[in-house]
Amino acid sequence: MPLRRVLVANRGEIAVRVVRACADEGIESVVAVSEADRDSRAALVADRAVCIGPASATSSYLDIPRVVTAALGTGCDAVHPGYGFLSERPELPEACADNGLVFVGPTADTIRRGGDKAAARQLAASLGIPVGAGSDTIADAVTARDVADRVGYPVVLKAAAGGGGRGMVLVESADAVESAFEGASREAQAAFGDGRMYLERFITRARHVEVQVLADTHGTVVHLGERDCSAQRRYQKLVEEAPATAVPLDVRRALREAAVELARALDYVGAGTVEFVVDAESGDYAFLEVNTRVQVEHPVTEMVTGIDIVRAQLQIAGGLPLPFSQDDVRLDGHAVEVRVNAEDPHRGFAPGPGTVSRWVEPVGGGLRIDTHCFGGYRIPPHYDSLLAKVIAHGPDREEALRRLDRGLRKLVVEGVPTTVPMLLAVIEAPEFRAGTHHTRWVEQELMPALTALLEAPEPAAAPA
Repeated sequence: MPLRRVLVANRGEIAVRVVRACADEGIESVVAVSEADRDSRAALVADRAVCIGPASATSSYLDIPRVVTAALGTGCDAVHPGYGFLSERPELPEACADNGLVFVGPTADTIRRGGDKAAARQLAASLGIPVGAGSDTIADAVTARDVADRVGYPVVLKAAAGGGGRGMVLVESADAVESAFEGASREAQAAFGDGRMYLERFITRARHVEVQVLADTHGTVVHLGERDCSAQRRYQKLVEEAPATAVPLDVRRALREAAVELARALDYVGAGTVEFVVDAESGDYAFLEVNTRVQVEHPVTEMVTGIDIVRAQLQIAGGLPLPFSQDDVRLDGHAVEVRVNAEDPHRGFAPGPGTVSRWVEPVGGGLRIDTHCFGGYRIPPHYDSLLAKVIAHGPDREEALRRLDRGLRKLVVEGVPTTVPMLLAVIEAPEFRAGTHHTRWVEQELMPALTALLEAPEPAAAPA
């Protein structure tokens, strides 16, 4: 049955994005807000807003009983988790099912099987999908060192229940394994309530490529092409683009097929992403993980396919079949997205909460701005620092980047620091333009030069 009223259990730009999709589908939206977000853009544009707790995410956005109570109390028939927060916690769809609510996403079982990174790695291997050298779940630092010695350094330790770079650390020598394991496990426990770790051989010149999938409740599973997310800093994506034109087409086709196969094996329903690492030198690829939710970077896929992924999530959750087949999916042109954060490049990219005194969005063909900001908006210090996503589309990569460059330069943000200068440096760099960058390029090559520029003293004023 099509959905009637949806509780948006999130905040920021993704909450606004879901509200927009609900409006397009003719679905009423109710936004769950903390006390810090009562006057947020999401609260203003939704049909209704309901406060679920204090500013602390633990007592509001991460509190499942409060979220479910808010949905029931406002007469909602479904809950959309967005990304982050509760989006990959199987306890939320379980609580929804127990209370007669539809969860806009996969089942709790699928989230457990796909969201557990070590278990997903085992499943991929059983399907014949390359997983690269590494391990299953590791119980302690001693075992981690034994596996790392066998696999060969460098290795990367990852949280079995995690994502987004948390509980993840690069280890380049045997004597660093113990401290790295203990620190990463503590971080994973704090972030996900699960300190289990696993280990993978680290590819020094890697490209990060992910495939977008959609699956309905009628057995249809399709991919919407892939995205290249290789421009990263501290395991956080900075620039995402679709399609991944720097990767050979035969490799991209193999990744798409593997993603669909894995989604079928997980009995997947909704929107999800299957991530891979591609060796930039050999072209070999290996499965990384499954993200059982909509991704921050979904707009670039929407721009090249013309398919609204969030609306598709709502339609699927309402029991409707996908209105297209794999043969109907066409990739048109190229799209690039950057994440603009309220961070100060002059202070080591420290978060810069405060009041946005002036906000002017760029206009022009091929530009899209996904944001929750406006002039006078006060950025609370309690959450992530994402202000907006600037997305550009063009007939080819060069034109998309030209439009993105113009969009960033025309974006006016006053009152808080932003990462726009760094983003411009990334997309203007010769290596990025040539498509020869890799996942460590920003940190190893770009940031040292950029940091020197940022820390250079201001030139002395010319004598009068």
